[in-house]
Amino acid sequence: MPPLVDHHCHGVLRSDPDDALFASFLTESDAPAAPGTSFFDTQLGFAVRRWCPPLLGLEAHCPPERYLARRREVGAREANRLLLSASGITAFLVDTGLPGDLTSPAELAELSGATAREIVRLELLAEAIAAEAPDPDQFLMALADAVGAAARTAAGFKSVAGYRHGLDLAPEPPGPAELRAATAAWLAAGAGRLTDPVLLRHLLWSAAATGLPLQLHTGFGDPDLRLHRCDPLLLTDFIRAVRPTGCRLVLLHGYPYHRGAGYLAQVYPHVYADVGLSLSHTGARAGAVLAEFLELAPFGKLLFSTDAYGLAELYVVGARLYQDALDRLLNGWTASGSWSAEDAGRVARLVSAENAERLY
Repeated sequence: MPPLVDHHCHGVLRSDPDDALFASFLTESDAPAAPGTSFFDTQLGFAVRRWCPPLLGLEAHCPPERYLARRREVGAREANRLLLSASGITAFLVDTGLPGDLTSPAELAELSGATAREIVRLELLAEAIAAEAPDPDQFLMALADAVGAAARTAAGFKSVAGYRHGLDLAPEPPGPAELRAATAAWLAAGAGRLTDPVLLRHLLWSAAATGLPLQLHTGFGDPDLRLHRCDPLLLTDFIRAVRPTGCRLVLLHGYPYHRGAGYLAQVYPHVYADVGLSLSHTGARAGAVLAEFLELAPFGKLLFSTDAYGLAELYVVGARLYQDALDRLLNGWTASGSWSAEDAGRVARLVSAENAERLY
């Protein structure tokens, strides 16, 4: 299989998680597992037990308790190093907008022996500026400066407008009066978590103006979002409106709306789709989901990622499930005569790394 470029991921924990914290990274839920079970009792949990124990000297599918005990014996830094270096990922594009004691892009690169670049999360950037610039005009000027500065070093931008409001935003950029009024109201209320749809639209258009790729969360996530408002098809009017800027939009995750993301990637030249998170959480069914991504999405518009967060295991699982699913699909399609072996190899290289290398 070709090398992998993980175009959307996060840092890993610097310290050893206890059992409960480890298991919490195996779900998007913010509640405990069902009585008598843990979140190891999921497709993702089973995949961790399949792929990760051998990397720490244990047999595949060993009990969670044994795996976690071995992980503590090895220690957080060495476990992170062993797992990350075995993932097959040669480059990481790291969204640094999540909380916690997580490794930076530079630390992730050091542990893995790969390269890493930053993806700047727009909402976090705006919230940080608001803490230092309580005047509306001052805030908007500082925000423009910060977006411009970030564009000089970052690989791209990321928005979680789907979480903060939903993707059913008005498609056009806000006018000056509307923007200033929304900014003044947000700052007067103490700023904090940015959920105002006018300001979220302004962030999207500010990022689009830089010419860098803009990643957008779509599809499932934790209970902070409303899933029906994260269908990427809700972005259709924005996709049309932003096209003249030249900004490339990357629709992250997608599941269970991933077929819609594939359609948008097919019909709009500046739209790309991502397989990350969907494959990790569907586990043994990842092949079926990947096949659905490949139904309509042009092969030059689909990108591999893990969306790994917190646990180095999630990089391993994201990579292995993707590679295993892709290998099975391509072998089946070439064996049936539907695809040539040469074409299958080229598509594998495109999705695994070359599309991301070209895009970013």
